[in-house]
Amino acid sequence: MSTKRVMIIDALNQFLRAYIVNPTLSTNGDPIGGTVGFLKILQKLCREIKPDRVVICWDGQGGSARRKLVNKNYKEGRKPLRLNRDVKNLTQEEELQNKVWQQLRLVEYLNNFPVTQLVSDGSEADDVISFVAQLPFFSDWQKVIVSSDKDFFQLLDDKIVVYRPTQKEVLNKKDVIDKFGIHPTNFALARAIVGDKSDNLDGVPGVGLPTVAKRLPFLSQKESYTIDSVIKFCNNTDSNLSAYKNILENEPVIKENYQLMQLYSPSISVQSKTKIKYEIKETELTLNKTLTNGMMLEDGIGKTSWNDLFISFRLIQQSNKKK
Repeated sequence: MSTKRVMIIDALNQFLRAYIVNPTLSTNGDPIGGTVGFLKILQKLCREIKPDRVVICWDGQGGSARRKLVNKNYKEGRKPLRLNRDVKNLTQEEELQNKVWQQLRLVEYLNNFPVTQLVSDGSEADDVISFVAQLPFFSDWQKVIVSSDKDFFQLLDDKIVVYRPTQKEVLNKKDVIDKFGIHPTNFALARAIVGDKSDNLDGVPGVGLPTVAKRLPFLSQKESYTIDSVIKFCNNTDSNLSAYKNILENEPVIKENYQLMQLYSPSISVQSKTKIKYEIKETELTLNKTLTNGMMLEDGIGKTSWNDLFISFRLIQQSNKKK
């Protein structure tokens, strides 16, 4: 019997990818490229990965709030994403309204499909994805996390891989060790040392991932090391290299970053965990092709061939039909 496969999608990560590159307009002349582009990505993913189950995870309301309590600058300073440059004559406020509408329209489409959409207020999609990937329900399944975010490398094991559509690569545990010289169990620690510019998190000056791998070679091992282990190593080394000195001087920064970056213990309320477990286990997965076709006709996107998407979803519906 072949191993079942669940595809866990970082929804906003993939929606925004489509939003900024797809110039499609609806029948009303409104931009709808984010919605259409996401559906095209989903169709391609289903065709290539052939999942038995699809879980789509969204950021919850106030999802960054808990991490902002640790560092108020977390994710600050990001420039607003603009629509595809071919879409003109919209003010910034109109673009924002359109982006929200496209996301809501996408959720409506996904509600017609045999997929599980998850959101937890007060939590980011990263936390929800981590929680789902570690659920006992999927313990014997292969998990494919779809996102361009490096934060998910820390979750890789014998049954979890990360598919990065933008980079067109699938990475498993061995790939990360070979590419970065760091074991997934220590990847969050390594990233805490380096920092993350995309989340506005400063790291240790002059220290990138190659330096971490070279100067802290034990992080390539399966054993899970702590910040204290790193500090002890740096204190005991005879070398006068600036990397060790800078790590010692920035211990508080590393500890704060680790608290923000680690996903081994996702930041989700007990109530949300209970709800997610129920939705994964009990929600009936159904396909409403008629309603979907009607929406596509209304939005003017029905001319695109969606046959592969519907075929994939029929198979998913059949394989998950409750007995």
